[in-house]
Amino acid sequence: MRGVNKRRNQDWCSIEGTGTAEDPLILVVADGHGSAAHARSDIGARYAVDLFTVHAREFACLVRTEGPEGARSLSWLMNYARNELPRRLIGGWQEGVLDHWSRHPAENMSVDGSEPRDDQKVLLYGATLIGAVMTSHLLVAWQLGDGELTVVEEDGKVSLPLAPANADLGDETESLCSRRAWQLVRVHWAPIVTQDRTPRMIALSTDGLSKSFASDEGFTQFMSGLDQRLSEDGLERVRAALPEWLGKATRYSGDDTTLVAARRPTGGAADGSCTEHNITEPSGTDDGVTNHGTRMTER
Repeated sequence: MRGVNKRRNQDWCSIEGTGTAEDPLILVVADGHGSAAHARSDIGARYAVDLFTVHAREFACLVRTEGPEGARSLSWLMNYARNELPRRLIGGWQEGVLDHWSRHPAENMSVDGSEPRDDQKVLLYGATLIGAVMTSHLLVAWQLGDGELTVVEEDGKVSLPLAPANADLGDETESLCSRRAWQLVRVHWAPIVTQDRTPRMIALSTDGLSKSFASDEGFTQFMSGLDQRLSEDGLERVRAALPEWLGKATRYSGDDTTLVAARRPTGGAADGSCTEHNITEPSGTDDGVTNHGTRMTER
C-alpha cells in the first residue's frame, strides 16, 4: 500500500510454494528508500525481489539434494546460507542495477558533467530486503536493513528472530547499496526437527507496518492478532477486510507498507496463491492491532 506521504509505492514482494521439499515456500519483500538520493529505488526493490527468488529456488534445490552425511551436509548448507548466498545476491543486484543504468543513464548526476562513479549510480537504486525459504525440515531467512521477520510457532509464541540488537535511528538503515553490503546481511537458521515443530505462520513486513505502533509490543500484538483472526475468521474473510484496514494504517506511518505472510492450516499443505492486502483494524496505539500492505497465503 502506498504511504500517504509518498508519490508512488516503492515496495515489491513475492510469495510462492507450499513449504514441502518438492515445492519450497519462498517469501520476499523489498522496500525502496524513496528519497531524492535514491530516485530509482522502486526499480532496485523489484530487482531485489526477482533476484532473491532465483537464489532462493537454487538454495532450496541444494537443501533437497542434501547428502547422507547429515550434519556435515547441514554444516555446508549453513555456511552457504550465511556467506555464499549473500555474496551472490548483493553482487548480482549491483550488477543488475548498473546494467539498468547503462541502458537508462540519468542526467545531472554530477556538477562538472563527468561520468558518476559506480557507487553513486548504485545509490540511486537503494532498497532493503527480507527473504525466507522453508522446506519440510528447514527454515532460513535473510535480512538487510529494516523491516521485520515474524515467526508464530505452533503454540502461538511470536518471535522476531532477525530484529537487530540496536534499532536504526530515524530513517537511516542498512541497504543493498551499502558498502560491502553482503557482510551486513542477518541470517536466521532454524532446522525443523519434526513436523509438529513447523512454524504456524511466517510473515515478512516492511518498516511501514512496525512504525504504525508506539512500541515493539504493539507490533507483536498485531501479529498475534493476525494469527488469531485467521484461525477464527479464515483466510478469505481476512483478505476481504484487508484493503480498508490497509488504507487506514498508512495514516499512522505515512510510509509504504507491505506484509507477506504464509500460514499453515490444520492438517493441510500450503496454498500457493497470494493477494495484496492486510489484516486487522489499525489503532496507532500500543494496545491496538494495525495493518498495512500484504500478501497472504495458507500453506
